[in-house]
Amino acid sequence: MQQFNKGFLFFICLVSAMGGLLFGYDWVVIGGAKPFYELYFGITDSPLMQGVAMTTALVGCLIGAMVAGAAADKYGRKPLLMLSAILFTVSAIATGLFNDFTLFNLARFVGGVGIGVASALAPMYIAEVSPAEIRGRMVSLNQMTIVLGILSAQIVNMLLARDTADATNMAWNQEWGWRWMFWAETFPAALFLFLSFFIPESPVFLKLKAVKEAQPAKKEAGLRELFQHKYSKVLILGIVIAVFQQWCGTNVIFNYAQEIFVGAGFNVDGMFINIVITGIANVLFTFVALYTIEKWGRRTLILIGAGGLGLIYLILGTCYFMGVTGFMMVALVVAAISVYAMTLAPVTWTLLAEIFPHRVRGIAMATCTFALWVGCCTLTFSFPSMNAALGSSGSFWIYSAICFCAFIFLLRNCPETKGKSLEQLEQELVNQSEE
Repeated sequence: MQQFNKGFLFFICLVSAMGGLLFGYDWVVIGGAKPFYELYFGITDSPLMQGVAMTTALVGCLIGAMVAGAAADKYGRKPLLMLSAILFTVSAIATGLFNDFTLFNLARFVGGVGIGVASALAPMYIAEVSPAEIRGRMVSLNQMTIVLGILSAQIVNMLLARDTADATNMAWNQEWGWRWMFWAETFPAALFLFLSFFIPESPVFLKLKAVKEAQPAKKEAGLRELFQHKYSKVLILGIVIAVFQQWCGTNVIFNYAQEIFVGAGFNVDGMFINIVITGIANVLFTFVALYTIEKWGRRTLILIGAGGLGLIYLILGTCYFMGVTGFMMVALVVAAISVYAMTLAPVTWTLLAEIFPHRVRGIAMATCTFALWVGCCTLTFSFPSMNAALGSSGSFWIYSAICFCAFIFLLRNCPETKGKSLEQLEQELVNQSEE
């Protein structure tokens, strides 16, 4: 490949991956705004309403992911990426603008639709434009932008939140601080929309489009075709991988950082500092993933992630049970984030973008992304009630058990996809299984 082509490939993958940046920011910014908008809307004593506020965007993710596949197969990958940029921009402005709790949740829902579309389309687009020998690294670029978005949200939240020990500052946080946390997303969202005009359509979509024009009677792949027996094994694998990435429990640390760190003995100001520490670890170990995903392979990394998180959560739950506080707890949380960042976080998106055949990739990617957001939605909504009933120790023991069960399943069923073309993977994972 010529140097110019490499540069252009990197540019279009980076622009597509900006959907991941906004996905990460929009997904995590609410965790820092949470202590303040809950006071503003008067829901500090209502676990149900707290769960609703944290879950509304995730419901939007479900809708976005559900429609993304069929729409991308009909209209193309590029228009859907542009649509997600518009939704991010509208949501960022409206979430901070509204004073009504219902309208606040409606704006979060719109942003969630953007996340659902971007999370399904960005890794698929990158996989379709990248050559096999660097495909894993390029798809992992999407995960890198996700964690940069997460870190950006954490830093913005920390910088905007004024000293909570001062009553005047706390009043500003309650009235304006949380609004600016959401408004800050407007700038990268507008940039994503502008740059998306300069990327080409996916060559895979153009090929499929040409086939459909040459054979107009041939229908687009839908759910009925996806759920045929020949795709069952690979579809089950994709859904399990997608749901496990959420049910492994790591994302509650981002969305419920207040409860996690306060339970470990820190005040709200200490919570923001520790959140940024976890964000830095998230970015650093995603860089590790960019190197190891082509060296070690997808299968090795996902097994390390499942087994490693299972062990860390077992220890973390025991520490909560024994009343351990302070540095030890931060170290365990950082260890969990680090393992997740170099394994399950990037490998999930890479595998989902690789394992499905061209004909059903759009609808399959949307189905698995939908399953992922169902997992995220149930995880996020259930944590406050589960944490109240079982305590942090019981919650993390449950996550540990889930990780160990997933390790056994993946050990038996997850293939290695490193260095193989999408056509070769289709032959191995689908066509050969029919023989």
